[in-house]
Amino acid sequence: MVVIADRPAAATLGAHAEEGPARRTLRAQIARLEHELASLAVHASPRDRIAWTIGGDAGPRLLGIGELERVRDDLAERLHEVRETLAARAERERRNRELLERMLRDPGRHRFVRISAADVGEPGCGVWHVRPRLGLIGMLMGWWQVKLSSGCPLPEGR
Repeated sequence: MVVIADRPAAATLGAHAEEGPARRTLRAQIARLEHELASLAVHASPRDRIAWTIGGDAGPRLLGIGELERVRDDLAERLHEVRETLAARAERERRNRELLERMLRDPGRHRFVRISAADVGEPGCGVWHVRPRLGLIGMLMGWWQVKLSSGCPLPEGR
């Protein structure tokens, strides 16, 4: 008489074999979300304060379907938040560029307004500032101009 003691192991093996396609699908979705998140990192600047970490706390391990779904859902939520943050920044920069164009066309209507290069999405430390030409006399005469600062401030001494 032969007793088969491996019935539970065979049943478990069959359950893992059925999970294979679901695991592959989830891993492919996670890879796509990670790739999209990484590509958005290229377009973001450090001032956006976006968290880019992807990994978990526990180190290398084989994730179950539930854990893979949790990772996928977390990545999808983070990707949505990053897209919203970048869209808000793009809208803010667009409004600032429009304001800069209006400042350049009519400086007298935008007295003492300042816009930095970072506010319009440009690199550098420059600042556009509407100021009176010739100081107090220019202010009294209505002679306004837009000046672009020379750049980044000099390093301070000791």
